[in-house]
Amino acid sequence: MNSFFTQFAATEAHNAAEKPDIFTSLGIDWKLLVLQIVAFLILVWLLNRYVYPVFLRIVDERQSKIDESLKAARAAEKSAESAQDKIDEQLDQARLQAKDIVTTAKDEASAMLSKADEKSKANAEHMLETARDEIGKEVIAAKKALHNETIELVAQATEKVIGKTHTAKADASVISDALKKAEK
Repeated sequence: MNSFFTQFAATEAHNAAEKPDIFTSLGIDWKLLVLQIVAFLILVWLLNRYVYPVFLRIVDERQSKIDESLKAARAAEKSAESAQDKIDEQLDQARLQAKDIVTTAKDEASAMLSKADEKSKANAEHMLETARDEIGKEVIAAKKALHNETIELVAQATEKVIGKTHTAKADASVISDALKKAEK
């Protein structure tokens, strides 16, 4: 085909050399130019008929996918914003709950401390009372022991003063009478 165009162009150039016109003076072969224009128009018609619709369909599909992706991205962004708002709200609630828990724990700890303090005071009072009771019993026991020793000493002193021994019952009654008079 290339040789056909070249041969056609050469023949036309030779014929044009014989007739001078504006195209030949510019070095343009008008028949070749017309042939190229027709070939170009056929090429454009073929491209418009078979190639461009496929390309346009592919471009339209890609554009629709891009639009869908943009819509999905915007929806995801809105969803992320609402999720972030919910998270912030939940964090605020969690902080409030934590503050309430800490306050409750402090109150409970204070109550436990005061209860333990009261319990230890009651325990100390009980121990003090028990100690007082034991001291009282020991004082009573010491008084009885002292009383009995005093009776013996008085009996011994009486025996030495009188010079004779009395019966234990007689001594005891005399001594106890003497002690009662002394206590009053």
